[in-house]
Amino acid sequence: MNHYTRLRAYQLGNKGASFSISVDNHFTLVEARYNDKNSPGIKWELNNLGKKSIDVLHITSWDEDHCRYSELLAILQQLRPALVECPGYAPHTDNGTKCLTLIRMYVVKGFGKMSRATTAVVREQTIEPLKGRDILYNPYKYSEVSNDNSVVKLFRVGSFQILSLGDCESEEISKSLASDDILQSELDVMILAHHGSSEKFTTTDFLKAINPRIAICCSDFGNQYEHPTPVIRSRLSNAGIKMLTTKAGDVIAQSIDKKNFKVSNYVSNNEKKDSVLTFTNKTWYIND
Repeated sequence: MNHYTRLRAYQLGNKGASFSISVDNHFTLVEARYNDKNSPGIKWELNNLGKKSIDVLHITSWDEDHCRYSELLAILQQLRPALVECPGYAPHTDNGTKCLTLIRMYVVKGFGKMSRATTAVVREQTIEPLKGRDILYNPYKYSEVSNDNSVVKLFRVGSFQILSLGDCESEEISKSLASDDILQSELDVMILAHHGSSEKFTTTDFLKAINPRIAICCSDFGNQYEHPTPVIRSRLSNAGIKMLTTKAGDVIAQSIDKKNFKVSNYVSNNEKKDSVLTFTNKTWYIND
């Protein structure tokens, strides 16, 4: 089938987030995390596609749980992304500064290209979204709160549509997204903002407006931070939105056919499925 789509949320073994999105043969790794826990799964996904390198490395934040220098180095050396998409705001930590310098060196040496989500780029890409085109929604302006400069992107070229929210916490950003016609009508899978901890962002009004089929939370092993919070769990339940986490194992969403997709939650070191849910895509027609 055309636009066969597969999303995988990886258990990391420590705090942070790691996802991959493949549409047909195009592979995007979301966040620069690559350790003993998630790397076997990433390699499996690439091997399943017959690929040795990734097309895009998409980084939502310079924070270490999203972009860790040693793991970014391994990704650049081993997976050779053709394009690195990274935040447009200036890093505020030594780790972030080193990561940006490393990416620039990678580009200068001719291994790949770099794209930064500046406010100008976000405005340009959201003025007139094209059919079947990924959309950047944030940062539409820079904030003194670094989390609110996270890159928000709708991955819109697959058979089901995926929203990545980074670490956004602002109620203003939440209201802006909730008012967007495309998100209201097309969203299938939402990756919870800030690991499901931001109650100002993930409001009842926000959830009712965009109404995803399912929400996914990247929780560290053992879930020492209890993500998502009980309040957000309750809001999701009251809105009738299914929620899965990586606390026990990876979460995989994949196309069944043109109009349907299934989501599996794994347990026991990803050796067996704990649950399998099926959904009808809101937007299977978008890429006809």
